[in-house]
Amino acid sequence: MMYTYSIMSHSKWHVIYYEDALKRSNVFDFIEGRKDREKAKILAMLAVLEEQGHQLPRPYADLLIDGIHELRVKLSGDQIRILYFFCYRDFIILTNVFTKTTQKVPVNEIQKARKLRSDFLQRNSEQALRRTIHEDS
Repeated sequence: MMYTYSIMSHSKWHVIYYEDALKRSNVFDFIEGRKDREKAKILAMLAVLEEQGHQLPRPYADLLIDGIHELRVKLSGDQIRILYFFCYRDFIILTNVFTKTTQKVPVNEIQKARKLRSDFLQRNSEQALRRTIHEDS
C-alpha cells in the first residue's frame, strides 16, 4: 500500500509519502505521531502544497538545491521541515522530515532526500503511480 495524501479530488498535484522497501514512511509516521492540532496544521500546509505545487511561495516553501524543496511549518516554536521533490509532471513526493535547529538546512538531510528520490524513481514508474492514484480515488 502506498500512502498518498489528497484533500482535493481534482487537484493538479498528487502528494505521495515516500516509503522504503518495507513500506515505512518517515513523514507519514511523523505526522501521525503529532497532537491533533499540530497534525491539522501540517495537513493544512500539505493541502496548500497540493493546490499550488511549484507556485507555493516563501515563506511556506523553498527550493533548496538539485530539485529538492522544503515545506516550512512552525509547530509550537519548532521549525519543522518536510523535504520533497516533483516528478512525472504532477506528483510531489515527501521524502523526509526534521526539526531545523541551525541557520541552514543540514546537508545530510538534503543528501538523504536525494538518495530517497533516487530510490523512489528506481522503484516507481509513472504508470504505476497513476494506477495507484486511480485506485485510491
